[in-house]
Amino acid sequence: QVRLVESGGESVQAGDSLRLSCAASGSTSSNYAMGWFRRAPGKDEEFVAAISAINSLAYVTASVRDRFTITKDNAANTMYLQMNGLTPEDTAVYSCAARPVRSPYRGSTYVRRVDYNYWGQGTQVTVSS
Repeated sequence: QVRLVESGGESVQAGDSLRLSCAASGSTSSNYAMGWFRRAPGKDEEFVAAISAINSLAYVTASVRDRFTITKDNAANTMYLQMNGLTPEDTAVYSCAARPVRSPYRGSTYVRRVDYNYWGQGTQVTVSS
């Protein structure tokens, strides 16, 4: 079982950048595909980005693909979300998730909430105009 803790969320101005971190403990992150989701006030939860267990194959949702980058450092058991050019529409609670995979070299990524077994508590990102 893995425990996930997000950090890095804060209040920023439009155009600023932030890097969110998701630290995994209790198990090595190389056994897990991971992802980021977000929930904006009054809106449904939205998939943001996903990354495979070992070979860092990544998928970022189209709406933020030109601004957000997902990476994973298995040596540090940490996943990151680099967010550039933030806008007020990026204001949300960002949560990370993990899913154990049987074949980590397959490079699978997952975009649905139901695909993930473990979740962090979330970190708040607020972007002011």
